[in-house]
Amino acid sequence: MDAPGHDIPMAKLMLHGDLDHPATLSAADLREWVQHRAEVTFDCATNGPQHHVFEGPLLRDVVAHAGPAFDARRRKDRSRFLIAVSGGDGHHTVLSWAELDADFGNSPVLLATRLDGEDLDEAGCQLVVPTDLCGARYVSAVTHVWFGALSPPSLGM
Repeated sequence: MDAPGHDIPMAKLMLHGDLDHPATLSAADLREWVQHRAEVTFDCATNGPQHHVFEGPLLRDVVAHAGPAFDARRRKDRSRFLIAVSGGDGHHTVLSWAELDADFGNSPVLLATRLDGEDLDEAGCQLVVPTDLCGARYVSAVTHVWFGALSPPSLGM
């Protein structure tokens, strides 16, 4: 039990890249967004089928709030942006903005702040991709969410 007045350390993630308002956020901060619930089953390579209930904001809402550096009216501009997510255990994954964008894939990817009814304040947020059948893009203890554009290849040789 913690001594009175002793704060439990909260894991934080850095939201950075081509954003007008980069931020450092904790699970408690992310609970200020509208929370979505995802009951998922996915195949874990090391532990077999996993069944969990996650709650948290949509990743697209968190990134959109940070001011992505694209013209929202131009679909082709939006479709060239990527999101790279890193976890405290060294696990990384990449998503396209188009997967998340309501005009394209509209995938309900979460930055989970709760797992099976328990707050993730100490452990850190978890990236949850409810539409994935395997758990390879689920990232625990998220430390970084980078948002940026795919640049065209140089034509000069």
